[in-house]
Amino acid sequence: MSEQPPSSALPGEHPGVAALLAVLACGELAAFERLAKESEMAPDLRGRIAMSAMAAAQMRSFAVLESELDRRAVDVVDATAPYVPVITRYHERTPARNWNEALVKAYIGDGLAADFASEVARALPAEPAAVIAAVLADTRESDFAVERVQAAVRSNPALRSPLTLWGRRLLSEAITQAQEVLAARDELAALLFQASGALPGVAQLFESLQTRHAERMAALRLG
Repeated sequence: MSEQPPSSALPGEHPGVAALLAVLACGELAAFERLAKESEMAPDLRGRIAMSAMAAAQMRSFAVLESELDRRAVDVVDATAPYVPVITRYHERTPARNWNEALVKAYIGDGLAADFASEVARALPAEPAAVIAAVLADTRESDFAVERVQAAVRSNPALRSPLTLWGRRLLSEAITQAQEVLAARDELAALLFQASGALPGVAQLFESLQTRHAERMAALRLG
């Protein structure tokens, strides 16, 4: 991730701020629903508990974002509605077929979404940026996914190739999702482009996503 720039000149009431909070809230809710469902794939109780804990973390983050939107007199349902079709399409395009794919998606897919939000949030004033940073920092349960995938690949090296292809597919779909999210509402695109002095630019934004993806794939011992 690129270094944090000096405080942005963008005002806290810029409409793109609420838009970013809303798309994050929508993503957290969708991730909760997916993780709760995919916990049923777990081969043992420990795995089911760990995946359920990841789902619970998504709802903690959703509550923080909902509270911040409420503080801005923005209804979370109305604000997230424009992004539901985009995020739903992402999950429809990337259904995990087994437990290992579910673990990779929990770590890689959700990490990519967080990276996108983090890069855009670099343009924000200190207060909303701190809220988003706190939400994105709540990833302590993801270590379980890394450990389980590493163990699975060590036990069965034949898993490395299909899981590597799966990780690459998640990157491709995540970039498509990011582009669709930016196109979904003018406010969010305006936040990105008006803050060009604080952001690396669109091409470098997606380059950053690819770099962080490679780091996560390496952590999983994939690639």
